[in-house]
Amino acid sequence: MARVVIVGGGPSGLMAAEVLASAGHAVTVYEAMPTVGRKFLLAGKSGLNITHSEDHTRFLSRFQPSGDRLWPAVEAFPAAAVRAFALALGTETFIGSSGRVFPTVMKASPLLRAWLRRLEGQGVEILTRHRWTGFVDGGLRFDTPQGTKVVEADASLLALGGASWPRLGSDAAWVPWLRERGVDVADLRPANCGFDVAWSDLFRERFSGVPVKSVTAATDAGPIHGDFVVTQNGIEGSLVYAHAASLRDRLETEGVASLLLDLMPGRTLARLTQDLSKQGGKASLATRLRKGAGIDGVKAALLREFSSETERRDPQKLSRMIKAFALPVVRPRPIAEAISSAGGIGWGAIDDGYMLRALPGVFVAGEMIDWEAPTGGYLLTACFATGRASADGIARWLAR
Repeated sequence: MARVVIVGGGPSGLMAAEVLASAGHAVTVYEAMPTVGRKFLLAGKSGLNITHSEDHTRFLSRFQPSGDRLWPAVEAFPAAAVRAFALALGTETFIGSSGRVFPTVMKASPLLRAWLRRLEGQGVEILTRHRWTGFVDGGLRFDTPQGTKVVEADASLLALGGASWPRLGSDAAWVPWLRERGVDVADLRPANCGFDVAWSDLFRERFSGVPVKSVTAATDAGPIHGDFVVTQNGIEGSLVYAHAASLRDRLETEGVASLLLDLMPGRTLARLTQDLSKQGGKASLATRLRKGAGIDGVKAALLREFSSETERRDPQKLSRMIKAFALPVVRPRPIAEAISSAGGIGWGAIDDGYMLRALPGVFVAGEMIDWEAPTGGYLLTACFATGRASADGIARWLAR
């Protein structure tokens, strides 16, 4: 019986533990926090989006440019397998109107509790408050309530997450330790995040917390319909997260970026121009927008915030701005606030079994690897899938 150490008690680590324990290996999970699965539980507070029901080809396209490397793992554990996994733990799922898949109970805690009971029955040992602090000759070093401990194993898996929500355990402290050992690690960057916008004080005071509903937003990621929320600092919400990678990358390469919004996706440009032209020239902007375009509240304020009087007075310019409103963003919000992170261990640094080429016997999974995906169940599915793929890699390596 081989002894396997797993560092990190999130979805990737727990999934790997289950696969390896089922294969007869002695598995110990080391978790820095007082309990495992903290980010998993946080994700489930507003309804755990466990996977997505769209066709497999479309599903895989969400992980570009890493899709080719992730394909074998996700192919082996696709959305249907995720739903079957949840059902085996007593959690039924349903497909929402957007195609996203949720537990019927809309919570993560029942699933996690059942999963931990099953792992315990398989003999998996979980040690909490054991924080990994790097490599030492012959093993891994941990800070524990009883002091420093060095652990040796036949194989080890690092499943420590990225750098988002560090208070839940993913603090990226591992980056320098792997770089020191010759592992290529790209700088971690925020993904699925909000963005700062240079609001005026008046706009910020009046509209912070107000949702902007039923708009279509476009970047390099293409047009997507949905809602977002104005914040004290800028914008956030699922529609913003869907475009976050494109906005972030453009800011990094060009220094400027805008989220292009169609504020009235149900009305054509020609119709808007016609209706706005009928409004009296002496009418206020609020009146012209309300009567000619059906726009008021935060949408009208956005137009006023980023336009000139000349643009607002010209029906053609105003209608074009409504259909293609460029909302300039300044910078992504800090990575600690992001839902997930981009960057991490380069694909060239790991083999097909998810083992680090520079550290034989050490494997990695989950958000430590340099891939990203939008929200919608893709993140969690890939974490499950890479956890299983790394466990399979460990089993093959041990067998050799």
